Amino acid sequence: MTFTVRAITLDLDDTVWPIAPAIDRAEAALDAWLQRHVPGAAARWPLEARQRLRSQVDLDRPHLAHDMTTQRRWMLERMLEEAGEDPALAEDAYEAYFAARCEVEHYGDSVPALDRLAARVPLAALSNGNACLRRIGLIHLFRFQLGAGEHGAPKPDPGIFHAACEQLGCPPAQVLHVGDDLETDIAGAHRAGLRTCWINRNGDGPHGRHPAGLPGPDLEFPTLAALADWLDAAHPQESPRP
Repeated sequence: MTFTVRAITLDLDDTVWPIAPAIDRAEAALDAWLQRHVPGAAARWPLEARQRLRSQVDLDRPHLAHDMTTQRRWMLERMLEEAGEDPALAEDAYEAYFAARCEVEHYGDSVPALDRLAARVPLAALSNGNACLRRIGLIHLFRFQLGAGEHGAPKPDPGIFHAACEQLGCPPAQVLHVGDDLETDIAGAHRAGLRTCWINRNGDGPHGRHPAGLPGPDLEFPTLAALADWLDAAHPQESPRP
């Protein structure tokens, strides 16, 4: 299948890098910070208790469930206060967590593929997470990064896709959204009028992973490198953008 692609929006977590190792690293960094600076809070809030509290925070403040940064900071303030510590320390605790959360390990194909894609069309990051591409060192490959917290609503809400298209200066039908999640990325972008590409790194077939009634992707590849190959083949006469 070929169609016009004037810009690409990309999901980040589990598309450019696996999220689980980054979260494990972040929780370990937070544990170390708590044990060093507020050992009473560390004893009161081991990992399992923090995970339960994190889920409860979204239930208590559903209007902010899309904003992971705000919810995490408020959670840390609550942890410290309930442990009898100064809640003002939450900012330092968050920095320890977030710095490690941004120490991602890219999939082997990701960075070379992003280099190739960015040489052809503008890229924009479109994520429900809160990773910082500037800290990670990839912001130079992207026109901008738009997160659910910044926008005010997460994927699959069509508004976040439309906001990205407007900022890119392209109609939705000429923007390809790339991601790993069939509901938030593929169905959400499809409903917003974008073309879609499912990065299916696990080789999962449509049965069992594709929820009934959701639209399928326009493209499906196991890696971002394969997507870059497709873009080169689908638009062979186009010169790389300056």
